[in-house]
Amino acid sequence: MPLTRRQALASAAAAIAGTIARPAIAAKEPIRIGYLPALTGPSSSTGIGMNRGSELALREINAAGGIDGRQIELILRDTQSEPTKAVNAAAELTRGEKVSVVFGPVNSGESLAVVPLLARSNTPQIHPCWVDSLTDPAKYPMCFRNAPTNQQIGDAANRYVVDVLKRKKVAVISDTTGYGTASVNAYVPMLKARGADVIYQGNIDAANPDLTPEILRMRDAGAAAIMPWSVNPGFLSRIINTRGQMGWDVPIIGQTTLGSGQTRALLDKPEYWAKVYPNNFRPVCYTPDGKLTDRTTSFLDRLKSAKIELSDTLLWWVAVGYDTPRMIAEAIRNVGTEPQQIVSYLNRLKAYPGVYGDISFTPEQHNGYPDEEVVMVEADSLRNGAFKLAPGYSA
Repeated sequence: MPLTRRQALASAAAAIAGTIARPAIAAKEPIRIGYLPALTGPSSSTGIGMNRGSELALREINAAGGIDGRQIELILRDTQSEPTKAVNAAAELTRGEKVSVVFGPVNSGESLAVVPLLARSNTPQIHPCWVDSLTDPAKYPMCFRNAPTNQQIGDAANRYVVDVLKRKKVAVISDTTGYGTASVNAYVPMLKARGADVIYQGNIDAANPDLTPEILRMRDAGAAAIMPWSVNPGFLSRIINTRGQMGWDVPIIGQTTLGSGQTRALLDKPEYWAKVYPNNFRPVCYTPDGKLTDRTTSFLDRLKSAKIELSDTLLWWVAVGYDTPRMIAEAIRNVGTEPQQIVSYLNRLKAYPGVYGDISFTPEQHNGYPDEEVVMVEADSLRNGAFKLAPGYSA
């Protein structure tokens, strides 16, 4: 039966009203960002620290009105320090939750499994993981790293061992995670290229309760330095404790978790932390006169006001957890939520002023952290999650 003119006009008016109303409603819906920290499991120390920063960033962004009146919603899935769970969580975020972008995973072992999946789903991703292969603009054009690479980390640590401490006989040890094995594989050739003699190399199960045989092999082989690569504080503390129990004063140089509050809590004696030099990052370290930068001091004041705990974590973990949601929010504020728009914005990012460091990307370079900010520090100088620079560094 044909419509009358009045019915046709009414139908058209309803259709126009519907098309006007829907975007207005959608504009007030939250902007959903996927988030994949490890909050439980053996590699959770990093994720726990970063999550404290992310929660503060989210509160600040939303308290200030969000983005054009839309609140930011972090859709969090705990990877539980397991690559398989991280993959399942990433699939859930992209297929079920329809997030605009993903922050994480925050451990390399999980990211090794997740990065290809997010690439196939055309989901923009920002992660702080160090394994070199985790960014490749040709292979993974939507994946960005706002942290150093293994090459940057290894170069700082190896240079300190060989050129500053003048130790040429080196023992390199890691756990059996993807991060641990990739680090040893990357750093041993770098050490040898600097003229070091790698007299011990091993990947050990992080759950191994007794590392005495391994440490004895290092000592008996004449090691002048131990370089451990792991984010597991239990594993790292057993290395430090075993060295202390043996009365061996060889320096230990390596991964940032060597200096975490969680590692310190597992030491048999506080003095065992002497001559332990972890990687860290200049913007969140104390200068020789005991000061932090103005940017970092302001951030620390906000953490204290928010009653965010730092005694068991590292300031850089909290800082990168804080910086990343803010960087993502800034991209969305400028260009919207479409994946290609976000990627295009990040490809032009220049010196984004994070607490953790100034981050820059180009279409050809998705590793955003400056070389000169990667340093070594004294573990036993830990205060408010930050450290003094190791002996041999200038201000």
